[in-house]
Amino acid sequence: MQVIDLNDQAVGAILPPVQPLLITGGNGTLGRAFQRLCAIRGIDFIALGRNELDISDPLSVEKALVQHNPWAVVNTAGYVRVDEAENDFKRCYRENTQGPAVLAAACAYRELPFLTFSSDLVFDGNKSAAYVESDMPCPLNVYGNSKRLAERDVLRHMPQALVVRTSAFFSPWDEYNFVYAALRAAHTKQAFEAADDVLISPTYVPDLVNVALDLLIDEERGVWHLANQGAYTWADLARLTADMASLDTSFVVPRSMQALGLAAARPAYSVLGSRQGNLLPSTEERLHTCIPEMLAAITNSVEEPMAVAS
Repeated sequence: MQVIDLNDQAVGAILPPVQPLLITGGNGTLGRAFQRLCAIRGIDFIALGRNELDISDPLSVEKALVQHNPWAVVNTAGYVRVDEAENDFKRCYRENTQGPAVLAAACAYRELPFLTFSSDLVFDGNKSAAYVESDMPCPLNVYGNSKRLAERDVLRHMPQALVVRTSAFFSPWDEYNFVYAALRAAHTKQAFEAADDVLISPTYVPDLVNVALDLLIDEERGVWHLANQGAYTWADLARLTADMASLDTSFVVPRSMQALGLAAARPAYSVLGSRQGNLLPSTEERLHTCIPEMLAAITNSVEEPMAVAS
């Protein structure tokens, strides 16, 4: 019997290469969160940005799949500017509808698991109870319609794909989210306008990514809703954030959605529930988790002394 010395560097040459998870949209909020949590969980990955992979181009997708030989694909790329989409609809549909469909077709051909993301904005807000996976989409704006069509086309090309609807991200890893902005305004005592006539489900990004990875690994399929439990108006969420940080809540200036003058219509109610199971903890629990880290970062950025020229 041949004895192999595991300290011999040559052993690595005979081991099969590890197939990575391919993450599209690697420079975005969700793409960076996937990279961070894959690293923590010991999942090998390749993350590609817009300049490296055009998800709406079948040749670009095929090249990436051949080059990286992934075991699965997670699509976090897309057009995210809801209001600008009203006048930039061609690009919105290209990135949000055509791109996921191209990826789904390529993954179906290669029999690769595929995960992509949709939005609570596929709904019109006419319900008074949480939307579940079986509810019929009826979007009010271009962005929501681009996601609705993506769901349809992805599942037509690849019925075994995993499509996750989610909503209203917050995370200490990215300062460009509503909770971070509200906390900064409270800390600096700046007035903060927020809608008080729209109910949403906030979503803690680390929870979303961890559970989505679990579903992908478990080979789940179809549409799933992933959002933290609880329903809040944007104004209530801002006040709750400040209150949990022991800051004055009077900085919040409640406004109607109409008064805010946004270009894209929003559903008055887009709370996400699930018939698959409520897999994420409460919003308040996760605010308790992340507010100290957010507040420390905000305090340091505000109080950092300016350099004095010598």
